[in-house]
Amino acid sequence: MSAITVHRLHKTFGTRKALTDASLEIGGGEMVALIGASGSGKSTLLRHLSGLTLGDKGWVDMDGCVVQRNGRLTRRVRDVRSKTGFVFQQFNLVARLPLITNVMTGLLHRVPLWRSLPGRFTREELHRGMAALDRVGMLEYAWQRASTLSGGQQQRGAIARTLVQGARTILADEPIASLDPESSRRVMEILAAINREDRCTVVVSLHQVEFARQFCPRTIALRDGRVVYDGVSALLTNRKLEEIYGAQAGELFAPDQAPMGPVPYPPRVVVPFRTEEHVAA
Repeated sequence: MSAITVHRLHKTFGTRKALTDASLEIGGGEMVALIGASGSGKSTLLRHLSGLTLGDKGWVDMDGCVVQRNGRLTRRVRDVRSKTGFVFQQFNLVARLPLITNVMTGLLHRVPLWRSLPGRFTREELHRGMAALDRVGMLEYAWQRASTLSGGQQQRGAIARTLVQGARTILADEPIASLDPESSRRVMEILAAINREDRCTVVVSLHQVEFARQFCPRTIALRDGRVVYDGVSALLTNRKLEEIYGAQAGELFAPDQAPMGPVPYPPRVVVPFRTEEHVAA
């Protein structure tokens, strides 16, 4: 079953073509990397998936619901967004609020307005938030202001917010772009664990190819708004990247990374996301 389908999506900003005839299909439970040099269309494509940006033509389907068609959102977009967690590069946490309060905003789509405005959450809801923080290794910082946390810690808090939300699909827009190597590795390990344990779909845009090779079995590469590679990450060698991007290929390698060919990745069976209703059936 496809979790995400993009069909002939076009997007233009002024005279610049950001996406050109972009089409792809991602199965439920996959972990997929989007890579590309600056301006390739990675972030633009991700924002189209949840309807944060509207295309000029083409359509996007998430979990069997059409999100947008030919530049117009559909009535199902609210349902789609409630099941889609978005992790931004800049974390999007409220700096002056405790981390747990930021994490609990993942429940706002299902909590009545009279409780969400003053932040009145039930004991069960707070327990859910604490459990999410525990999964990402941030439980001890639950009542610490977000502004006092490091970038990697804030990003883990943002991921915990998607867990509280109960997202079936996680879209991560360059979540490690501003992090140090150790924090980057930790964030990617957490996303991979969520994909493996919760069987949710994870699509993450990355600027450095070694993380795609290590953590994502499949990679989709963009150049000038077009899909130029869609396949096994381990087969996307440095030589292949140089053929695709030319001089821009250097942007996709770590500063100290010498050409090293493919990195082996153990095969993994993709299991479609299962809800409680499916289990009961």
